[in-house]
Amino acid sequence: MKKFQLTTLATVLLLISTSAFAFHCPKEMKKIDAALAAKPQLTSAQMTEVKKLRAEGETFHKAGKHQEALDALGKAQKILKIQ
Repeated sequence: MKKFQLTTLATVLLLISTSAFAFHCPKEMKKIDAALAAKPQLTSAQMTEVKKLRAEGETFHKAGKHQEALDALGKAQKILKIQ
């Protein structure tokens, strides 16, 4: 019985953390979109990389791979110097 309770608790915690990541991804995408709309001073290579990472982040998010999405979006934000 105790093993069942621990398994249930672990499952619930996992679902909660996944949901938190899921809601976080769109916020990060909006930050990138806002920074891009402000026409940042980037090289064409940087701009291409940011757009690629932004697209990857959205693709990962839609596939339920939220940590991978946040990783890609974080790289784009670093290039854009977004906090």
